[in-house]
Amino acid sequence: MFEIDLNCSLFQVFRGTIADASDFDPTADAEALYNAMKGIGSDKEAILDLVTSRSNAQRQEVIAAYKSNFGQDLIDDLKYELTGKFERLIVSLMRTPAYHDAKEIHDAIKGTGTNERCLIEVLASRNNKQIHDMVAAYKDAYGRDLEEDVIADTSGHFKKMLVVLLQGTRDESGVVDADLVQQDAQDLYAAGEEQWGTDEAKFIMILGNRSVTHLRMVFDEYEKIAEMSIEDSIKNELSGDFERLMLAVVQCIRSIPMFFAKRLYKSMKGLGTADNTLIRIMISRSEIDMLDIRECFRLRYEKSLYNMIKDDTSGDYKRTLLNLCGGDDDLAGEFFPEAAQIAYKMWELSAMTRLRPTVRPASNFDPAADAQALRKAMKGFGTDEDAIIDIVARRSNAQRQEIRQAFKSLLGRDLMKDLKSELSKNLERLIIGLMLTPAEFDAKMMRKAMEGAGTDEHALIEILVTRSNQEIHAMNAAYQDAYKKSLEDAVQSDTSGHFCRILVSLVKGKVFQEFVKCSNKDIEQIIKKEMSGDVKNAFYAIGNNYFSLQTLFSFTLKFGLGTDDRALIRIMVSRSEIDLFNIRKEFKETHDDSLHEFIQGDTSGDYRKTLLILCGGED
Repeated sequence: MFEIDLNCSLFQVFRGTIADASDFDPTADAEALYNAMKGIGSDKEAILDLVTSRSNAQRQEVIAAYKSNFGQDLIDDLKYELTGKFERLIVSLMRTPAYHDAKEIHDAIKGTGTNERCLIEVLASRNNKQIHDMVAAYKDAYGRDLEEDVIADTSGHFKKMLVVLLQGTRDESGVVDADLVQQDAQDLYAAGEEQWGTDEAKFIMILGNRSVTHLRMVFDEYEKIAEMSIEDSIKNELSGDFERLMLAVVQCIRSIPMFFAKRLYKSMKGLGTADNTLIRIMISRSEIDMLDIRECFRLRYEKSLYNMIKDDTSGDYKRTLLNLCGGDDDLAGEFFPEAAQIAYKMWELSAMTRLRPTVRPASNFDPAADAQALRKAMKGFGTDEDAIIDIVARRSNAQRQEIRQAFKSLLGRDLMKDLKSELSKNLERLIIGLMLTPAEFDAKMMRKAMEGAGTDEHALIEILVTRSNQEIHAMNAAYQDAYKKSLEDAVQSDTSGHFCRILVSLVKGKVFQEFVKCSNKDIEQIIKKEMSGDVKNAFYAIGNNYFSLQTLFSFTLKFGLGTDDRALIRIMVSRSEIDLFNIRKEFKETHDDSLHEFIQGDTSGDYRKTLLILCGGED
C-alpha cells in the first residue's frame, strides 16, 4: 500500500467576482446607506452599488457601524425600503454565508411541502467548515437542531444521506490511499451493478465521507470495472430524490463550478425564472468561484451568464445580479479572436486532474519485427493498410521512433517516404503524424497553419497555449531544423499587431501558466501596470478566461469534425499519449454524445479505423 499526498495549497486561488473594497470605511458606508433611505423614496442605485462592491465581511462591519451611529437595524431598514426580488437579494447579501445558508434550509423545510432541490444543492456543495457554520447559525437563528428538522421532514435513503452530509465529516486531508481507491470502486460495483438490488448504505458511506481527490480516482476505477460511469450506475440503481442527491454529490466531486453553471442555466431557461435558486447561487458563489462558473456556463451553453441574466431579469434586481456576475464573457470577442477565448481556458483544472492517455507502450515490443511487418505490408502489389494501422496506432511514439530506426538499419529504407508513397489523403496525414516525434509534429502543424493564403489562428493558439515551455522549446528546434527558419520569424511574418506580439511571447516559452497561477486580482494589477490599448484588452479577455485543457480540446474536436480534419488529426495525435481519455470524458459531458460516436458518424474507412483505435473506447 502507498499513499499520495495531493493536498497542495498552490491551487487555492481567489476566483470570486466580489472582493474586499480598498480604502474601506464602514462608518462612511453606513452614512451613505442611511442617506439613501431617508426621506421620500430610496436611492436604490446607491444601495446596490455600495452593497455589491463590498465583501461579506465588510458588509458585517457596515451593519455594526449603522447600529452604532444611527441606533437602527440596517437589515430592518432595507426590508422596509425595498420590495420584491430586489429586497430579497439585497437583504440576503447582508447576511453572513452561514446565516444565509441556514435561512435557505429553513425556508426549504418549513410549512407544508419540502424544497428538496434546495436541500440537495446546499448540502451537496458545501465543505465541512461551511456545514458546521451553517448548523451553528441555524441553531442560533431558529433555536432548533438542523439535523432533527431535516429528519422530521424527509425520509428513506434520501434522509440518511442528508444526515451524513450534515455531519461535515468528509475527509479533507488530501491524502489518497491507492489500495482503498481500488477497494471502494469494487465495493460500489458489488453494491449495485454486480447484484440484484442495491446496497444503498455502501453508496452513502463512500460518497458521503471520502475525499474529493479520492472519489475522483474511485470514479475512474469504477468505470474500468463496470464499463459505465458512476452517474449511469446511479441512474440505473437509485430513484427519486435520493438519485438526484447522489448525482449532485458526484457532480460536485467532479466540478463544483460546472454543477452551479447547470443549476443557473436551469433556473433561467424556459418560461419564468426560479429566482430563489438564482439569488442563492449568485450570492453564495460570488466570493468563491463565480469566475469559474461563468467560464463553465459559457463553454457549455455558448452564451455568457451575464447575457442570460440580462435577458431574463429586469430593473434594479437585474443590475444587482449583473454586478455579482462581474462581467460579460461574450465581450472578449471584441478584443481577440474567438479561438483565443476558448484556447486560454486552460490551466487551473488541468493542473489538478490526473491525466490519462489512450495509447500506451506495447508490451513485448520488438522494433525489428515491426519494421519487417511494415515492409511486408507495403511490398508488392497493393498495400495492407490494416497491418500498418494495427502496428502504428498501437505503439507509443517512443516505440515508433525505434521502428523508424530499425527500418533504416535493417532495410536501408526511409519508413516515412515509404508510408507517404503507399498511403493517401487523411489516412496518410494521420499515420505520418503519428510517426513524427511530438516536436516534429507540432512544428509541422505550425507550418501548415501559416502556409498559403490565410492563417489558421485556431491552430496557432491551440498549439502555443497548450504546450509546456519544454515542448515549445523542442518545437522551436524542430521547426528550425525542418524549415531552416526560426518559428518566431515565421509567426512575425504571418501575423500582426497585438495578436502577433502575444504569439511571439508564447513562442519564446514565456510562462503563461505561471501568469495564471496568480489570483485574478493580481493578474488585473499586472495588466493595468504593464499594458495598454488593445494589448491590455486582449489580456483582460485572456486573464478572465482560463479553464481546463480537456475542455478546450473537447470543444475544438466538436466543431472540427466534418469540416477540419487537420484539427481532428492534430488533437488525436498530440493528446493520445497525454490526456485523450480525459478529453473523451469531457466531450461526453459537454456534448452529450461520445467522441467515439462522433468519429464513427463523421469519418470513414481506414482513416476512421485508425482514429477509433487512438480514441481508445466507447463512453
